[in-house]
Amino acid sequence: MEALALERKAEQNRELRERLAQLKKERNAIILAHYYQRDEIQEVADFRGDSFLLAQKAAQTDADVIVFCGVHFMGESAKILAPHKTVLVPDERAGCPMADMVNPIGLRELKAKHPNAKVVTYINSSADVKAETDICCTSANAVKVVNSVEGDEVIWCPDKNLGHYVQQHTDKKMIIWEGYCNTHDMLTVKDVYEMRAKHPNAQFVVHPECRPEVVELADFVGSTTGILKYCRESSHKEFIVGTEDGTGYQLRVDSPDKTFHFASKFLVCPNMKVNNLKKVVKALETMQPQIHVPQDVADKARLSLERMLLVK
Repeated sequence: MEALALERKAEQNRELRERLAQLKKERNAIILAHYYQRDEIQEVADFRGDSFLLAQKAAQTDADVIVFCGVHFMGESAKILAPHKTVLVPDERAGCPMADMVNPIGLRELKAKHPNAKVVTYINSSADVKAETDICCTSANAVKVVNSVEGDEVIWCPDKNLGHYVQQHTDKKMIIWEGYCNTHDMLTVKDVYEMRAKHPNAQFVVHPECRPEVVELADFVGSTTGILKYCRESSHKEFIVGTEDGTGYQLRVDSPDKTFHFASKFLVCPNMKVNNLKKVVKALETMQPQIHVPQDVADKARLSLERMLLVK
């Protein structure tokens, strides 16, 4: 029975992939997929990447339609950077709890208390918050961005764990917002110790959105793209991975001869996994749900994103 179900699922996916190829051609569409998406979506994506790479692709593409397979703020960023293109998301319910932990009213109040501070906001935030921001960043370029801003004081939001990591690599005073990623913050020191006991020859690689005490245990700390690059280029053959389990797809593609163990069974973002191949096809068939960002908000937010893209 299980084999029959898997066979039916495979046939459905073949049909969906054929329909998707047809729709992409008709709509002049491109599929962008975050590394945390389901395998079936990453398999059909034109570009897979982290928030930074996908923001760049959205800004550069010649396609008329962008289907952004990620969470809502990523679709917003694409629309802000490509305002004349149609941006679709497979499921508009795919939100980000961390992005919801900061709001423009609270950020304006903090800015009033620290008028000389520059605001650096993680890209995992709403368009409204980006509009209150001097410059955005991703986990891949956070340290470079913070060190690039003028002045000695930085308001950082919303991820306190990533903020703590950046603080170790800058001389600037950082006022850190108390947000966090629900998924990465679940990983504990106990989880890491247990996995290291089971896999004593494995290196531990971790995302800086994890708790500081977990990050301290790592053999390598880096963004999703950084982790992928490190594992691909490393001579080690076994890794304990401290980030969302969707990265397993790219890790296996890059390094089929290596073994990857995720540090916890809870490293799964439920919001990222809301999307599936059927919803991607439906989005292109119906041209819904579309992302819309008010013009005044988009104009302000675009400055913070464009400044980020200029940081080398």
